[in-house]
Amino acid sequence: MCFVEDIGIDLGTASVLVFKKGEGIVLHEPSVVALDMNTKKAIAIGEEARQMLGRTPGYIMAIRPLREGVIADYDTTEKMLTYFIKKVMGKRLFLKPRVIVCIPTGATDVEERAVRQATLASGAKQAFIIEEPLAAALGAGINISEPTGNMVVDIGGGTSDIAVLSLGGIVCNTSLRVGGDKFDEAIIRYIRREYNLMIGERTAEDIKMRIGTAWLTDENRDRDMEVRGRDLVSGLPKTIKITSTESWGALEEPVYAVVDAVKKVLEITPPELAADIVNNGIVMTGGGSLLEGLDILLSRETHLPVHIAEDAICCVAMGTGKALNEMSTLINNQVRGTKRVL
Repeated sequence: MCFVEDIGIDLGTASVLVFKKGEGIVLHEPSVVALDMNTKKAIAIGEEARQMLGRTPGYIMAIRPLREGVIADYDTTEKMLTYFIKKVMGKRLFLKPRVIVCIPTGATDVEERAVRQATLASGAKQAFIIEEPLAAALGAGINISEPTGNMVVDIGGGTSDIAVLSLGGIVCNTSLRVGGDKFDEAIIRYIRREYNLMIGERTAEDIKMRIGTAWLTDENRDRDMEVRGRDLVSGLPKTIKITSTESWGALEEPVYAVVDAVKKVLEITPPELAADIVNNGIVMTGGGSLLEGLDILLSRETHLPVHIAEDAICCVAMGTGKALNEMSTLINNQVRGTKRVL
């Protein structure tokens, strides 16, 4: 009888998802920690801490310890991981779990080592690394073990990972530090520039989700919503109206950065695999792929069919779950040092 628990963690910039072997996804919470700046103790972690973003008194700071897909604050990341692992394991914490964690393909050796060490320090018995496009492909139901080319575009909160996969490995790839966060920042900059209005990250995310678009049509161009923020001239609260057309203008730069990165990977894809991609199309995963019209734009720019995975947000976490079933293979074959574009 095996007394080892296996869990997979999608350690994302915006949220953390945990897959437990035999149970599926058991946790999905924002990767936010609220710290007491006097004692450095965590007051709240996850959804409770996210509610505090931009609304805390001076001695409490709600922070996101991961930036652009990698650890920006090691100690806080360790506290967050410890809390989530304890929450998932419950009373069985005495059985230290084996953990698979996802990292972007563009992560450096130092960044990879930081993730591994933080995972071990958080209570894991063993920590393994899997690259996000591999996990995303597994989670999307792609059979990557066959000698067939498949292209995955995983757009997360901090990074966009684009890879061509075949025979269980990455043939060519790039990792772009552009994702959902950069979409939000573009909206914040646009509203500040055009309206002299300062808005927060949560408001920008709300605009992106409700009226944000990467492809304008007659049906969506006139949608609008009220936005509240602080007037930079008077310093007073102010309400304005934003349209989908304006959101399209704000999002154009980061969206085309992703499209250009996809084109660069296609340019260096071996001809035989490129022919497979023409037949199979491009599979999009991650929360960023749900931006309205992004799949249409990518299809028009690449002249290829583009599909959004059925459960795009959970794909990477589901992929770690499938990788758990191949634990022995993963131990012997850590996929690193693949060809990189950028």
